[in-house]
Amino acid sequence: MRVRVRQPGFRTRRLVLVTTLTDAAAVTGADLADLYRRRWQAERNLRSLQQGLQMDMLRGHSPAMVRKEIGAHLLVYNLVRLIMVPAAVAAGVRADAVSFTGALPTLNAFWPELRAVQTAEEAQVLWQVLRWAVGAHRVGNRPDRYEPRAVKRRPKKFPHLREPRAAARRRCRQAKRVGRKR
Repeated sequence: MRVRVRQPGFRTRRLVLVTTLTDAAAVTGADLADLYRRRWQAERNLRSLQQGLQMDMLRGHSPAMVRKEIGAHLLVYNLVRLIMVPAAVAAGVRADAVSFTGALPTLNAFWPELRAVQTAEEAQVLWQVLRWAVGAHRVGNRPDRYEPRAVKRRPKKFPHLREPRAAARRRCRQAKRVGRKR
């Protein structure tokens, strides 16, 4: 299907979209163009996973620990998203309109209260308040937002560790005994 995308401030683009959907009455070209435009949603979710959960720097030292760390992050991410969906429904918005980076600290703030719940009535009231609080955090309307391609994390003045940590510690101890710089 050929689709023309017109965006104010952008060049008009003609796209050829290939799909397995064969019923032209059920799916229009505008629907496909909208889906094409939303393709970045997966990228946005990956970015919120990496940045919102501080996954940009993994701390595991072995492949097994890195797998466990990634698994734990995915579990937390899915649990937060699981709470965001009913919050979005209660707020009357789409699930992707609720902010992940707003929901995570809200859930962290509610965590002590959730652990202290003793009755089903308390749990129900707390759930309603939590759902409202998470649903109140919205993603701003940022169509076609431009972001600079720059790294925010500043490099440290120290060199990278290129040997086993134990060997580096031995070298530092020996240098200290001799009175040299490390």
